[in-house]
Amino acid sequence: MFGGVAVPANSTHLRKSGSRPVVYDLDEHEGENGSEEGLLHPVEADDSKGSVTAVGAASMMPSPALLWRFKVLLFLIWGFICGKIGWDSVMIMSADKRDLFLYEAFLYFNPLLLATLMVWLWGINLWFFAQGGVNYPKIFDLDQNHLTHREIWKCATWMTIIVPTSMTAYIYLYSQGEVSYAASQPVLLYAAAIMVLIFPFDIFYFSSRYFFLRTLGRIVFPFQAISFADFFLADILTSMAKVFSDLERSVCRMVHQQVATIAWLEADSVCGSHSVAIPLVLVLPYLFRLNQCLRQYKDTGEKTSLLNALKYSTAVPVIFLSALKYHVFPERWTNFYRPLWLLSGVLNSSYSFYWDVNRDWDLSGFTRIFKFNKPHLFSHMLHGRRWVYFWVIGSNLILRCTWTYKLSAHLRHNYLTVFIIAALEIFRRFQWIFFRVENEWNKMNSKSHPYLSPKEIPNDEEKLLHSINYSV
Repeated sequence: MFGGVAVPANSTHLRKSGSRPVVYDLDEHEGENGSEEGLLHPVEADDSKGSVTAVGAASMMPSPALLWRFKVLLFLIWGFICGKIGWDSVMIMSADKRDLFLYEAFLYFNPLLLATLMVWLWGINLWFFAQGGVNYPKIFDLDQNHLTHREIWKCATWMTIIVPTSMTAYIYLYSQGEVSYAASQPVLLYAAAIMVLIFPFDIFYFSSRYFFLRTLGRIVFPFQAISFADFFLADILTSMAKVFSDLERSVCRMVHQQVATIAWLEADSVCGSHSVAIPLVLVLPYLFRLNQCLRQYKDTGEKTSLLNALKYSTAVPVIFLSALKYHVFPERWTNFYRPLWLLSGVLNSSYSFYWDVNRDWDLSGFTRIFKFNKPHLFSHMLHGRRWVYFWVIGSNLILRCTWTYKLSAHLRHNYLTVFIIAALEIFRRFQWIFFRVENEWNKMNSKSHPYLSPKEIPNDEEKLLHSINYSV
């Protein structure tokens, strides 16, 4: 096997040098190599000492399970401290001032909290893809340095720590009368987030950040053919329209030095709740997606792209008719514009729901993604279960209707209600991602296997097993 004399595995003449087996044939040269045999003993002793040291060092290291529990414990302690400091700081404020302050605090930190939630859920999506054998790097055309679900969760963990900590510091400093220090917290947080995204050096997952920023640029300026990653990210951005609206108002108040002041309370001010910039920012993700559909129609000539563009155009009346409430007489709004707003909201929700179920998803085999390559509890609970169909379709319909609430500026005074609805919309998008990606994966496999149904197409693991030659 080694190109020399065969030696039994338990022979004393079979030694290890590093990780490679070394064979010494001493039968023919015992007399000549007596000195060499003496030299072998110190080496063997050194190897045994090294192995003992390695075993000792390994025994001193905590087990991964113990280390994970310790991290969870630290995380819970940190959460309790932040919650206690934040609660005590809010409670020392006067009752009339408390609600206004919390409204402003949510405005600054709500966008990054929702973005953190989206990152956590995206990591769960990737975990399911990996377990179900869905080759998502191929679907999104990712390079070999793409982030896995573990790295996504690592980023989400840091976001979960940093954003609430900054929010707690903002609340505490404001309650202690340190207004200038409090006002610096959201400014520093936003500046740090921007720096991490655009940092030009090869750290902090440079290739993934570059891919993300390049895809954003392709969404804003669709001068080239639309890839799956382009319109996939653009669809996610439509679910985060409220995030961009709050970002605009937050940055506006930072620029005009209205953070932690009462200047923003005037609704008709530059950064007030009646600003015309709010509907303009809300509509941008839908306009980007509409332009992508028109570009796709230009490239392919498919009429389906025009119907898809029509779907995104139905969000425009919902947004601008809602904003008109602050710029027309109340009677005019109640008698004319409000019925139009309700009609456009029903049309947008119904059309979007129809498109999700009949176009974005393929109901013939959309639970294949939950058939894991290895036995798992989630696979048993989700794969082939009829309740999954009812849950996904029913929740998608309900959340499509409530989404109209969030797009309407005149209904967004209760910040907790709006935050919950925005979080639920992100959860709806999280569900949508499963079946949209799987539908695309089935289409790609169908092109490779045009005579097979999606259920008959072998996954990557089956292909690998059939390709292995077990003969030695």
